[in-house]
Amino acid sequence: MAYTFQVTVDSADPHSLADWWADALGWEVEPSDETFIRRMVAEGRASEDDTTTHRGTLVWRVGAAIRHPEGLDRAPRILFQLVPEPKVVKNRVHLDVRTGGDDPQAVVERLIAKGATLVHHGKQGPFAWTTLADPENNELCVST
Repeated sequence: MAYTFQVTVDSADPHSLADWWADALGWEVEPSDETFIRRMVAEGRASEDDTTTHRGTLVWRVGAAIRHPEGLDRAPRILFQLVPEPKVVKNRVHLDVRTGGDDPQAVVERLIAKGATLVHHGKQGPFAWTTLADPENNELCVST
């Protein structure tokens, strides 16, 4: 049997990082079900401490997810989960953002303007890419 997967990114501020990545990729942040959250708190299955407000919306404190606008059949969802420790070493897994017909340098410049930092430019044979770090220092590569 083949399995599906989601990509999970540890984060100090999952909702803000989900916003950043949704903008970076042209994806959508999954909507919060405030009615469900309130019901879980009212039934004692969760507490107020399990929730927070992000951009005026009640959300689960521990995470936020984004997905491709064409749905999960197009690409796996990315979950940003709250962790207490900061990132301290290089990622062993990272996302390669493939720009297709868009100019990769323009994408790099846009992401830097939105809080990414330049790590380095790479080239191997005919392949070239730019490695960036997102606002929480997770690496990503931008290429065609």
